[in-house]
Order: sequence, then C-alpha cells, then structure tokens
Amino acid sequence: MKKIAFYTLGCKVNQADTASMESIFRAAGYEVVGFAESADVYLINTCVVTNTGQRKSRQIINRAVRRSPLSLVVVTGCYPQTAPEEVRAIEGVDVIIGNQERGRIVELVEQALERKETTVLDNVQQMTVDTKFEELGVGTETDKTRAFLKIQEGCNQYCTYCIIPFARGPLRSRSLPGIREEVAKLVAAGYKEVVLIGIHLGCYGKELLKEGRHVTLYDAVQAALSVEGVRRLRLGSLESVEVEPRLLELMAREPRLCRHLHLPLQSGCDKVLRAMHRPYDTARFAKLLQEIRQQVPDVAITTDVIVGFPGETEEDFLTTLDFARQCGFAKMHIFPYSKRKGTPAAAMPEQVDEAVKAQRAAELAELDAAMHQETLASMVGRTEEVLFEQPVDAEHMEGLCGPYLRVVVRGTPELAGEIRRVKLTGVQDDWLTGELA
Repeated sequence: MKKIAFYTLGCKVNQADTASMESIFRAAGYEVVGFAESADVYLINTCVVTNTGQRKSRQIINRAVRRSPLSLVVVTGCYPQTAPEEVRAIEGVDVIIGNQERGRIVELVEQALERKETTVLDNVQQMTVDTKFEELGVGTETDKTRAFLKIQEGCNQYCTYCIIPFARGPLRSRSLPGIREEVAKLVAAGYKEVVLIGIHLGCYGKELLKEGRHVTLYDAVQAALSVEGVRRLRLGSLESVEVEPRLLELMAREPRLCRHLHLPLQSGCDKVLRAMHRPYDTARFAKLLQEIRQQVPDVAITTDVIVGFPGETEEDFLTTLDFARQCGFAKMHIFPYSKRKGTPAAAMPEQVDEAVKAQRAAELAELDAAMHQETLASMVGRTEEVLFEQPVDAEHMEGLCGPYLRVVVRGTPELAGEIRRVKLTGVQDDWLTGELA
C-alpha cells in the first residue's frame, strides 16, 4: 500500500479541496499519513492570497523535497495556477496541478510514479467562462463535528488587491443534486454541522443565468436543508450586497440555519473602497446591516478589514475605525495590506509603510477585542444550542453555538460531537461559560 501525506495552506476552500483529494486517494488504496512521516507521495495544496502564503508554500515544498528526495512531490492549488513556471522550476517538484482536473489526481500521480522521469508532469489547466464546477466528492475522514462543503468556485469581482480571480478562475457552481448528495454523505458519516463555502459564495448560480436558469444561494441552502438528518447548516463568507431578503427570512424561521453571517467590509472609508473596487460604499453597507438585523435581530455579523491599503491616510484609517465601531461586529479579522504581484494595487502610488500598517492593525484589534466582549456579554442569559468539539481540560468541554461563539461548560469528552442546549451564564476571556440545560 502506497503512502501519501498532505499539507494544506490557506483558506477553508483549500481545506475542503484537500479533504476531497484525500478521499480520492483512499478510494484508490493509498494510506494517508502525517506530513512529518515517511511517504511515497507528498502533496502540498498551496496558497497565494498573501506574500506570506506564497513564501510559506515554497518553504513547505522545499521541506518535502529535502526530507525525502526519492518521494514524489506534488504541488497543487493557487500557486501553480498563478505561477506555473515558477513552481515548475523548484528543484524536486514532480507534478503540478492547478485548481481544475483534481479528479484525475491519482491518475496523474500514478503516471509520474511509473515514468520516474526528471521532467515535471504539468497539468495546470487554463480556466475560461466555459469551465464547469468540478464536482469532487466531499471528504469524510476528518473531524467529525463540522464539515466544509465547497459549493461554489471562482470570482469575477477583480478587487484591485486580490489575486484570487486569476488563481480560481470564473464563477461556477455545484449542482443542486450534487449538494444534496454530498450533504447526505456527510450526515451519514456523522457530521452534525455542514458549512457551505465558496470563493464568492454569494454568487452561487449566477453564471447559470446565461442558460436561462435562475438559481441562487437560497436554493443551495434549501437543497442542503432538504436532506434528512441535517442538524445544523452554516454559511461561509459572502458579500453584503448578495444577501437575499428571502435568505434572511429563512434564517429567521429555520433553527437549523445558524444566525451568523460573515460579511467582508475591507475598509470603512469610501475613498479606499473605490480604490479597492469593492461593490458598495459605507452608506449601502450600513443600510444592509440594518436590514439584516431587522429581519434577524439575534444574528452575529463578523467581517474582514484590510489596513494600510495604498493611499490610505491616517484620516482614512480613523474613518474606518469609526465606521467599524458603528457596525458593532461580533468579530473582525484584520489584515495588513499585502502587495500581490500582478494586481493593480501593487502598482499604485503611496504604498503604506509596514510599521504604519502594524500600528493600524493593532489599533483596530483593540476595537475588535472591545466589540467582541460586548457581543459575549449580550449573550449571557440566553439558551443556545452548542456543538461540542473538544476538551479544554479534564473537566470542561468547548464548542460553538449558532452565532459562532466559543462556549465552555463542565463536561466530559463524551460530549464531543453532540449538540446540546446550554444556558449561557457568563464570560471568561474570549469565550462564554454555561451550564447544560
């Protein structure tokens, strides 16, 4: 039995892609082992969303080559998709595959193992508007509490700071029967929560309009919820302008659909949003938040914010700080702007000094910590369903409630994987404490 080891960098979509590839290799008779173990094949699923991600990808590739020069090294994902020549030139790389045709991954690896040639097997495919969603089966061998199901791929937004449209290609969506089939597999495997994810999730089905088919994320959610045995469904990141009123109405009345939305803001300054090529201004974003909270009053809204975008002045940053405060986010993910070669922002004048970016990130983090504490305090006294995941210590277990907040209760490891009602009684550090109801 051949052994294969995986290493995944980057986003939840990458993690889902790796889980799918693991399943394909297991079905072909391979044994999946840890990346630090001896293996016949090392597969690195790469990330290029930031300079750090790309640098780390190279480091992991080189680590695999040094550790086992006679093993096959396979590089897949966004790095070979955006820079195939660069990846091909890394000494010791045997196979490169981008973000398409990964259903053939075993076939390509077997070819490379048989050929034992010094040339790189290059299977990076160019993606066009006619490229279809690759309906890879979901992985069911990992953590048995929450599963990530990719239902959408690609992005047509072309924000000026982002390399992802080049790495992931145009919009394409998993079929509704495919969603039902994969969710059913996850339920049968014992998962209690399914998270629907994509590169541009809110655009689910948009490319089908040219075929006269009107399908949206609402339909995808309904398809997932129609599967018998689904206990909890959560949505990944989506744009505020793409949140349909009927999706909010469903969230308000359907207890299985978590009351949590991750809506990237990126900047609270209109000048910077225009430079970023974002599809809204602050007035529209604020209005959308108001409408969301009117329909789903107990929704938790989290976000992403980039600081130090080219041309962002101190005054612009303070505007962002003030706007974020007004939005009252449950949690902010804060990113110092990272220059990406090949994007318009990389060539913009007035690049912000790294030290200034770090300072602004630290100031925004202070606000984030304060708003997060306010969110936690507002939850005390409520009873929430919690999906328990792992022990904190010998006497306590932690898990996630619907609004995507950590909850700790007195309990034993037998609670892992269970959904239980919890009376929230207090706040400790960055989590809620409670008692089983």
